[in-house]
Amino acid sequence: MELRQLRYFVTVAEELHFGRAAERLLIGQPAVSQQIRRLERELKVDLFDRTPRTVRLTSAGEAFLPAARAVLTAEDAARAVAADLAAGRLGVFRLGTITGLGDRLDRILDAFERQAPGVRVELAALPVRERLAQLTDGRLDAAFVRGAGSTPAPGEDPPDLRYVPLWQDELVAAVPARHPLAERSELHLADLAPLPIRLTERRNHPALVDLVLSSCQAAGFEPIPGPTSSTLQDTLAAIGAGTPMWTVVYAANARMLRIPRVAFVPFAPPGLALGAGLMVRNGPGSPRLDLLLAACRARPTAPPRPPSS
Repeated sequence: MELRQLRYFVTVAEELHFGRAAERLLIGQPAVSQQIRRLERELKVDLFDRTPRTVRLTSAGEAFLPAARAVLTAEDAARAVAADLAAGRLGVFRLGTITGLGDRLDRILDAFERQAPGVRVELAALPVRERLAQLTDGRLDAAFVRGAGSTPAPGEDPPDLRYVPLWQDELVAAVPARHPLAERSELHLADLAPLPIRLTERRNHPALVDLVLSSCQAAGFEPIPGPTSSTLQDTLAAIGAGTPMWTVVYAANARMLRIPRVAFVPFAPPGLALGAGLMVRNGPGSPRLDLLLAACRARPTAPPRPPSS
């Protein structure tokens, strides 16, 4: 049994058509048929029912398919390790990251370092689609994402990836510090209805934009669209200039910002929050990924108390 035979079998099983499978494999159809026949002779079972019009998996083919996929996944993992060895990256974990994590990211990296002291983490801040593309092809080992909208639209989800939910990121409103709303201890979304909203373009952060717009609609109003900005810094600078407008900021990020001309005000219960999680590749996990997930789920530790006198 050869790996190429397994690869041909899995491709035909997915396409249920020898011609389309050959096109995917970039080889001639006779070669695909020949290797499948050889595999069937070696296994002493028929894997496909073939008619002039249809190709179907037999019961033996259906039982064999998961095992064949597992072998190919193991081969891909072995190739990835070999590539890391050749490039001197065996001790590197490549992690796609997102904005607004605040000190949470520091806590995660500290916890991961304690559990895996010989592994160096490389962070990659990329647009979500590029993040997922690099995760799919192995250039990243895992990637943080936010919300269901962080992946492509339904029906377009990357088939080789899965989402692991981790926590909820609370959002707060950012308004000009001299605006009357800045004096409130909390805000209802409807309080912001008279002010234009500044949001990034949806393609940059579909989950966030969809959450804010749908929440405004649920609160009974259509938000007044303001200018879009390419960065959060530009947005906050415009708000700080005093023109009445608002946006949303992750609370963890707001706690680290010191912008006297901008006030960050919490939303009244139930608040506004966006789920965050880790996108990983399907298939067998790895010890390093397990350690990262444990670091993400670890409770923050309180700072040590000073000794009593």
